[in-house]
Amino acid sequence: MNMNANRFHSSFSALSILGAGMMVVMCTQCVQKSKDDASQTDSTAVTTPVAEPTVQLPEPSKPKNKFSNIIGWSDGQMPQAPAGFVVTEYAGNLKSPRWAYQLPNGDVLIVESNTETKGAKRVQEQVSGKIKSRSDDGLSANRITLLRDNNKDGKPDMRETFLSGLNQPFGIVLIKKDLYVANTDGVYKFPYNEGDTKITAKGQKILELPAGGYNNHWTRNLLTNADGSKIYISVGSGSNVAEHGMENEVRRANILQINPDGTGEKIFASGLRNPVGMDWEPRTKQLWTAVNERDELGDELVPDYLAHVKEGAFYGWPFAYWGAHEDPRMAGKNPELVKKTVVPDVDLGSHTASLGLAFYKGDKFPEAYRQGAFIGQHGSWNRSELVGYKVVFVPFKNGKPAGKPQDFLTGFIANPESGEVYGRPVGTFVLKDGSMLVTDDGGGKVWRVAAK
Repeated sequence: MNMNANRFHSSFSALSILGAGMMVVMCTQCVQKSKDDASQTDSTAVTTPVAEPTVQLPEPSKPKNKFSNIIGWSDGQMPQAPAGFVVTEYAGNLKSPRWAYQLPNGDVLIVESNTETKGAKRVQEQVSGKIKSRSDDGLSANRITLLRDNNKDGKPDMRETFLSGLNQPFGIVLIKKDLYVANTDGVYKFPYNEGDTKITAKGQKILELPAGGYNNHWTRNLLTNADGSKIYISVGSGSNVAEHGMENEVRRANILQINPDGTGEKIFASGLRNPVGMDWEPRTKQLWTAVNERDELGDELVPDYLAHVKEGAFYGWPFAYWGAHEDPRMAGKNPELVKKTVVPDVDLGSHTASLGLAFYKGDKFPEAYRQGAFIGQHGSWNRSELVGYKVVFVPFKNGKPAGKPQDFLTGFIANPESGEVYGRPVGTFVLKDGSMLVTDDGGGKVWRVAAK
């Protein structure tokens, strides 16, 4: 994958204020220091004691891998939701539907894109079992498909290619008459008029981003604030634990914030290994994110998590995880940042690949589900047994988590012993009619979940 970093990154940095009268430490995820400064920081940092972890986790162990094999869904077969809900196929015959977005007129945009594996890398992944499905040709569709439900029966009756020729697109936001699309290498702006079924105009690139990443960290999600004055961009790390050097991690493992014209970039939060899903909690209007944590530390490490995002906060990657648990592979390299690591709010399970995040802001689901969070778990590979491969629900009360994750949409695993799965859920999206869509990139479908 293209690992090129943004050439103008040097104008940005993130300052971590340790308190009044205390020293200011540069976050290495956000800016690369000169060799002299880096050497000075390292020599002084090793004398500073690391804070004790506030949460107890198991010790690292030898990693084990188990890759899934997607066999697809039979006709009429679908995932299962709890009693009181009905699941239907909203759209099928899609190529890796990753993300979705509903426009003001009710049209639903489905982003079709996937990890690209070509040439020698593809052969290697075929041998190792990493190829996701038998129909995977190693190429990304690189398009956005429009679905329109004219008669409002919960089933689209119109389907058009809305936008094509993209480069591994993912996130979408609409601000007034501008539609923003995040490719893996940058954010583009396209003109949009309500009711348009196709965009043919050439997009304007407003921001360059570091392309590609580790495994599936090529995705770039977008979210806008309430008045459309700011855009938030999630950028995953370019490695598992900075094994390619911190110079490869400039502007990665962050949530960035920009103005709608691409100016004013700043790092809103850092140390987030792969923050994909982002949404606003409906009561407090606080930003939350679902984060994929690191691999190769054993079945039970490191937990993926759901966390509220504080501006300027550092969440640990690559030096620490889940508070001040220092990663043994980064021991002693930045104890000051280890001490500053924010403890996440909800443990979503290790290696579950928790990607989707949507707070339920509708009024059709039962009261127990309202204002809670739905998280799409794409599923594990770096674990001895399959975990994830489902949508979980986290109840909220007064703007805070009020319980552990609960299974909500299940039935994606066909045979846990052989590793066969029907599909892999990605994103969760609440529609204006109160139903919820779940994108299933492995199964090539979008599922609709509605209350009976």
